[in-house]
Amino acid sequence: MPVITSSRKQARYDVVIIGSGAAGGQSAYTLAMEGAKVLMLEAGRNYDPIQETPMFQTNREAPLRGADTPDKPFGFYDATVGGGWNVPGEPYTQASTDPQKQFWWWRSRMLGGRTNHWSRVALRNGPYDFKPYSRDGLGFDWPIAYEDVADYYDKVELLIGVYGTNENIENVPHSSPGVLQPPPKARAGELLARERGKSLGIPIVPAHRAVMTKRLDPATLPARLHPNNPKARRILAEDIQSRAACFWATPCGRGCSIRATYQSTTVHLPPALATGNLDILPNAMAREITVDAAGRATGVAFVDKTTGETHHAAGRAVILAAGSCESVRLLLNSKSSRHPQGLGNSSGRVGRYIMDTVGGGLSGQIPLLENLPPHNEDGAGGAHVYIPWWLCAEQKAGKLDFPRGYHVEFKSGRGEPGMGTGTNLEWLTGGSYGRKLKEDARRYYGSFIGFNGRGEMIPNEKSFCELDPTTKDKWGIPVMRFHWEWSEHETRQAAHMEKTFAALIGAMGGRVRNQPATDGARAIKPGGSIIHEVGGARMGERAADSVTNCWGQVWDSPNVIVADGASFCSSPDKNPTLTIMALAWRAADHLLEEMKKRNIS
Repeated sequence: MPVITSSRKQARYDVVIIGSGAAGGQSAYTLAMEGAKVLMLEAGRNYDPIQETPMFQTNREAPLRGADTPDKPFGFYDATVGGGWNVPGEPYTQASTDPQKQFWWWRSRMLGGRTNHWSRVALRNGPYDFKPYSRDGLGFDWPIAYEDVADYYDKVELLIGVYGTNENIENVPHSSPGVLQPPPKARAGELLARERGKSLGIPIVPAHRAVMTKRLDPATLPARLHPNNPKARRILAEDIQSRAACFWATPCGRGCSIRATYQSTTVHLPPALATGNLDILPNAMAREITVDAAGRATGVAFVDKTTGETHHAAGRAVILAAGSCESVRLLLNSKSSRHPQGLGNSSGRVGRYIMDTVGGGLSGQIPLLENLPPHNEDGAGGAHVYIPWWLCAEQKAGKLDFPRGYHVEFKSGRGEPGMGTGTNLEWLTGGSYGRKLKEDARRYYGSFIGFNGRGEMIPNEKSFCELDPTTKDKWGIPVMRFHWEWSEHETRQAAHMEKTFAALIGAMGGRVRNQPATDGARAIKPGGSIIHEVGGARMGERAADSVTNCWGQVWDSPNVIVADGASFCSSPDKNPTLTIMALAWRAADHLLEEMKKRNIS
């Protein structure tokens, strides 16, 4: 089973998966390795990171020296080849004209989705993160606990390769022994921040990122992941021998042709294809999930974007893995006599309680890092350290004016110069020209540090999405309309971020260009700009007030599984990708059991 066209799909599959990113890739891997016949529908084009990743090109070889453009907001070499906050022919609308009440929706129309472009930060939700309502009375508890997912976190980390360490920090769970790979050494700026952060009681520890610092062991890993499946062990053992450890050549956001970083296209899809059980159909824009007279899913109607024709893919079950808001859109567009308000929407909760990560940041200049001699600061395409949320006890004691926490990612070092290197130095130099400008550029190069907070948003009634009553995309499919509002919980958190970052920069002997914002509404980033949206089809204990059960099965149609972040009940400060994969693996295992029992036929 290879990458196919619409005319080559089979008459019926065991499972049709919509989406090919973290949730879709993990679902396809789990199902195909266990013998299920799977069709994956991807709205974007086929993409091969082995052939297409610009591993060794420098910025000076790129148009505009690799600078950002409207089509490439993260630079010319960024891996996203079909997507962004604006996708031609695929609009979305806003319910408000107030910029602070608008949501930015990032989509990636390519095989592998957003896993080709992401920071590779791979953090586990902790025990508090699954039971936030029980802790402080806000938001919702998940119908599962950390213990229900812990083994799946181990399995995902082993398969994709995650570097990091276990630290004794509250609500930051440990991985099992032998799971994490060794972290790379901290850079000069990171070491200085770690030293000076101690005086503020701020822990700076090795980051957890999905980047291999050593090769996977084909002799032991397959047996650990697939103890009772000889075929899966053989396929995985062969596949991981084609994955190399990172040798610090390329920013991770470009993709990785040596398969050292996690992308669905480098980790999940190659072994799944090797089973012979997976078909991948690119340029297939899902229109709706079709149902029978009993309201159970029969498959997916989709538009072949190469011809404009509508086709149908039949399956015993359907997995939604299109990305939170796209999955919501599909549920709402899947109307029938049994589901007049959209599939899964008998509770009226589809589209409700969408969330994004709280974002805030501040940068500064550190004189101690000026005029450093040339030295090797190569690394794993991102930060080697981070700051986990360190104030759980103070928060529980009511010493803070906001209820949830954040972690801190930051950037420092002497990376490859780009178009912005040596610009905007006037606040330091007073302005310079000619030889003095060159001297200033060399002096300050590598002396800057930037801190970015990534915090928890509490779900609220005013942040939701729905179908626009009039606007449709180029294929005639109704689009999403967004309602958005941050609460004081989030804006106060963002203000705390900036205050903390200014204190850290000061402890490092540095200076900030702009003073931290005391007004959190000014400090917080726009909703959707962090590209971590989750929610909209949350899991729960009861069909009356949620969309899926604890396995991601839609209450109204149990052979439809929401495997992506749409099922999240909360949006912890941890980046969502690792949890999406762990839950998708868990849901796929349950689906296999249900099919074996003939509960899904």
